[in-house]
Amino acid sequence: MMASRHTAVSMLRPIALAMGAASVLLAGCSSMGMNMGGGNMPPTVKVTNGALTDPQGLTLYTFDRDPANGGKSVCNGMCSTNWPPLLAEPGKSGSGDYSIITRDDGTRQWAYKGKPLYRFAKDARQGDRGGDNFNSVWHVATP
Repeated sequence: MMASRHTAVSMLRPIALAMGAASVLLAGCSSMGMNMGGGNMPPTVKVTNGALTDPQGLTLYTFDRDPANGGKSVCNGMCSTNWPPLLAEPGKSGSGDYSIITRDDGTRQWAYKGKPLYRFAKDARQGDRGGDNFNSVWHVATP
């Protein structure tokens, strides 16, 4: 009886070690900003100083003229030159407050709480918020 109990404990030890190693690995990925499914933020979005930002730390914006939860961006053509959309990579899918819409040109764009996300072409550095309240219709996206 003692031999079988010792064998069972010996078999569980490597499993426990593997689980511990996996936990450390996932925690490390999470701290590096890699979304491993633990949150509902796409890997391309971070929160910096109370604003949603892209991977380079540039501020993200929403546009009042986009229909809320309409699954559509009305910022196309020259508008999208000045306000580049935050594009979603192929194969990515939204979760939680984040969704993906399909733009008129067929590209896919991230949206937060139903509102498509954009950058402002004149923002050059992290922390720039030159597009906030632009023409009273562009606003910093906040969580």
